[in-house]
Amino acid sequence: MSASIEQSSDPGNQGPLWVAPLPGLLTRQWGARAAAVTAPMGPNRGLGLPNLVYDRAFGSNVFDADGNRYVDLAAGFGALLLGHCNAELAATISAQANRLTQALGDVFPSAEKIELQERLARLMGPGSYRVILGQSGADAVTAALKTAALATGRPGVLAFSGAYHGLSHAPLALCNLRESYRSPFSKQLNPHISVVTYPSTTEEAQLSLSEAANALSSGTLGAVVIEPILGRGGCVVPPEGFLSALVALAREQGAVSIFDEIWTGLGRCGSWLCSHALGIKPDIICLGKGLGGGLPLSACIGKADVMQAWQREDEVVHTSTFAGAPLAAAAALSLIRILERDKLIEESLRRGDAWRLKLRDRLSSLALVKVVRGRGFMLGLDLGPKPGIAAEAAQRMLNRGWITSTGGGAREVLILTPPLNIADHLLEMATDALHTTLSEIES
Repeated sequence: MSASIEQSSDPGNQGPLWVAPLPGLLTRQWGARAAAVTAPMGPNRGLGLPNLVYDRAFGSNVFDADGNRYVDLAAGFGALLLGHCNAELAATISAQANRLTQALGDVFPSAEKIELQERLARLMGPGSYRVILGQSGADAVTAALKTAALATGRPGVLAFSGAYHGLSHAPLALCNLRESYRSPFSKQLNPHISVVTYPSTTEEAQLSLSEAANALSSGTLGAVVIEPILGRGGCVVPPEGFLSALVALAREQGAVSIFDEIWTGLGRCGSWLCSHALGIKPDIICLGKGLGGGLPLSACIGKADVMQAWQREDEVVHTSTFAGAPLAAAAALSLIRILERDKLIEESLRRGDAWRLKLRDRLSSLALVKVVRGRGFMLGLDLGPKPGIAAEAAQRMLNRGWITSTGGGAREVLILTPPLNIADHLLEMATDALHTTLSEIES
């Protein structure tokens, strides 16, 4: 790291500051402890020590074990919509923790769980909806896939290139972000998967719709699962009209349309739901990440006539011990109230899109940056075909005190998903840091 300049006295919205080398002594000690007990995953895990161990955080700031301060442009992979340890949200969680933390699942639910299900159904707009709560985004996708199988009696699923819907077994079958995620477990996964192109151009959209029509014509596909903006695949925004045409095609062929809004929903992309902002009403929407305000919570929300497929002569359920636990449900209700009251959804669209345009203009002189894309506060900087180039950029940004994440099948896209209430001056500082960092790599 190099010296930082204080830009604000506002707690939670301060620039990078460090008091120890990166990584510091305490961080190295914690890293060694982690290496001794954490299962090694991937080619680099277990071979080195983490150079950042979180100790505490507030707002857009994270402090490591040695007291160094960072600005968080990842926000828990986009899950911390209000930043870290929001005071109002924390007060809600504390009050609920002193009142009721666990009920008896779907046998004897809590009032908080029922109220959240009502609120999520209203979020869908006019019509009748039913809600299944879970603990992770992958859990919500699993519930959606089960629903489609019950509703159609068909085992097949249409998925997309670059897709990521979680790594538990049901959604793993649809994962096309990296072949290595799926291949060791392929014999355990649903074999009835058809994969078509996730489009970024009009030409690709036409090809994808043709591929989808051909796959659906077999009559064996019961579900079409898609991210309205490809998330970990690189923040790819499909061409206008593609998603609505895809939903219409699914409907014509009797397949259930499932939109994975785990990342895009609840304001991350500048609207409550990305699909609804485009005038699209899929059969099922999956929410997760930000829904619990930092606590594990997800939801599979479907049209009542589709969800009716769960009512059968023999008992068929999808539940778990902590699904819709009152602590997480109370946090979600508080989160939704804050987003609505403070107009953070609208501000995400305005401020996020303005930042995207500013980044595009500021970085336009760099050949390394192929495109800056996304919507709202879900942005991706495509750095070209070199595998791992975004991982290098992320490490260099971390050395300057900025936390980012990466996407794309070859980790070639730098992902920016800050809290929706991040201060404007931090966005300005981040733009400068990105320009300096990427200029260094290019040179």
